[in-house]
Amino acid sequence: MKIICIGRNYTDHIEELSNERPEEPVVFIKPDSAVLPKEQDFYIPEFSNEIHYEVEVLVKIKKVGKHIDKMFANKYYDEIGLGIDFTARDLQSKLKGKGLPWEKAKGFDGAAVVGKWLNVSNFEDLNNLSFSLYKNQEEVQKGNTSLMLWKIDELISYVSKFFTLKKGDIIFTGTPAGVGKIEVNDYLSGVLEGQKLFTVKIK
Repeated sequence: MKIICIGRNYTDHIEELSNERPEEPVVFIKPDSAVLPKEQDFYIPEFSNEIHYEVEVLVKIKKVGKHIDKMFANKYYDEIGLGIDFTARDLQSKLKGKGLPWEKAKGFDGAAVVGKWLNVSNFEDLNNLSFSLYKNQEEVQKGNTSLMLWKIDELISYVSKFFTLKKGDIIFTGTPAGVGKIEVNDYLSGVLEGQKLFTVKIK
């Protein structure tokens, strides 16, 4: 199982971090060891003083596919979810400033929260899903998939040009504006279309 993440897929988040708007999806990968085990707390790693939360809609691939046409991309998944792409922002900025890869800032142990999965049949339109992240019961991030630069099926088609998608692979589809720093004892929860899909305690 691999975790394929999409960066800079919401205009407001691009502006938030003063990044350049990409001409095609920005793709990076987290190892499977980055998945935070179910019901486990997230421990802030010693190598960072600035871990940021980034809530994202997730898609789970259900069968093998390569060079998938956008028209047929919907046949490769039937579950979506919500998760967090934890980012060591200070480390990422340092690495980016030197022109180096930034997997260490994105792929460390526990850096990928994966919530409950829901069948796509529960939703009328996957391109119009509202989702939010709450920190200590206060809404800190809010987004809607209608605001994605590249929608779910487009992402699957694009990614499959470079990587063979396999059953169980997860795609993190990008985060809206509102990312911020976590602190010890914070309590995070993610809601998709009114359904709470994960909770995480910060240690």
